[in-house]
This record gives sequence, structure tokens and C-alpha cells, in this order.
Amino acid sequence: MQVLDHEPQNWFLFEADGELYLDANCNHGAFGYSFMIRLTTAEVQRYRDDGRGYLSWLADDIHNSAPILSDSSSPYQTRKASQDEESQASAALAAWQAERD
Repeated sequence: MQVLDHEPQNWFLFEADGELYLDANCNHGAFGYSFMIRLTTAEVQRYRDDGRGYLSWLADDIHNSAPILSDSSSPYQTRKASQDEESQASAALAAWQAERD
């Protein structure tokens, strides 16, 4: 997995084996977390058509839907990346940050 792009304090875009993943930064009051999903074919196409602005919109949509809340009706709740995918993203992010230092 590798970091392709990011919007500071909003999202990271990862790629692994031809799949794209968006890790959205969510913040609800004093509680902050990240929520990563694999992009669907339609979302990838929208990203290719509309660029980074679409990813910012999607990250905001994820954030506003509060997918980690048990009573949330977020359409992203069931799309949460697996622990393995999140671990791969964390390792890729650490390597990416080390290169930038």
C-alpha cells in the first residue's frame, strides 16, 4: 500500500493492488478518529472526473454521517476497511512521513 495524495487534516488517499482507499479524518467535538473505505468503481470514476475536490467532498460526507456511532445510518458504516487494510495504510503512512522528514 502507498500514499498517493492527501489534504492536510482532511484525508489521505492510498493505493494497493489497483484499489484506491480514502482515509477520512473525522472529528466530533473532543472526539477525533479516522475512517477508511475502499472506493467503489463509481467513486474512482468521480475522482478521475472531478479530482481532489471530490475526495474532499467524500471525506466531509463520511465525517458528517458519523459512521462509528452505533445508531448512525451512515452508508459508509458497512464499508469500513479491514484491520489488515488499516494496518497496511498505517505502515505506508509512517514510511511516507519518514521520507518527508
